[in-house]
Amino acid sequence: MVTITIDEKEYEAEEDMTVLQAARANGLRIPTLCYHPSLKPSGSCRLCVVEVPGRSSGRQTTMLSCILKVKNGMEVKTESKAVNRARTRAFKNLLQMAPQAKSIIAMANSFGIDPGPPPDGCIRCRLCVRVCKEIVGPGALRMEKRDGVNYAVPIEGLCIGCGTCANICPTKVILVEDRENTRTIKIRDEVIGKHPLERCEGCGKLYATPKFLDHIHKRTSSHTEMKSPHNYCSTCAKLFSDRVKSFSKRVQQ
Repeated sequence: MVTITIDEKEYEAEEDMTVLQAARANGLRIPTLCYHPSLKPSGSCRLCVVEVPGRSSGRQTTMLSCILKVKNGMEVKTESKAVNRARTRAFKNLLQMAPQAKSIIAMANSFGIDPGPPPDGCIRCRLCVRVCKEIVGPGALRMEKRDGVNYAVPIEGLCIGCGTCANICPTKVILVEDRENTRTIKIRDEVIGKHPLERCEGCGKLYATPKFLDHIHKRTSSHTEMKSPHNYCSTCAKLFSDRVKSFSKRVQQ
């Protein structure tokens, strides 16, 4: 048996034990994901870092407790600034590979390490912001920094319910849901806009929001060939347009 000190308390351990095994045998928590008692330790996850004096220099250094063998008189720290830095880096690296792993996020939180904002599917390409402002016009979205991270967020009251932002989103994180007579457009858990739906005068299908139809009317009202406004869905509008063209050709003949 050897005597080691872990976080300023002395413990006895068997000579062939690792620091991780000795800690666990005495009920001390050290995080790890890749360790299994039936397998040879690999140190892959790099979470089980501890601080010990260097073998040659004697200066404090961080090492992986799953592969570090105990030695008589060894002094180990499971909590320190150096340990926290190394542990945080390890958690961040793991979450880059498995960003939605709830077990890793929960473990990081339990050790007082902020795993960062949860993944939301948004790649911050700003296409939704730009198309709404530069093409459609309302400018209902903007980029906002929250806790040091940029987010595409809605500007209250400006959405017209066209759904262009959802159509252009490359990762489909913006959702359009038409339920009964209401259209809801959301990004993450934030509502961009919620609107009633108008019925097509041709087929009766619910197809567009009043704000969108009003927006189109204002944008096209000055056009010289603009006829009196009718609320037709795209299918009916094309159908009636084709019929008018066909009728005009017959008249001209």
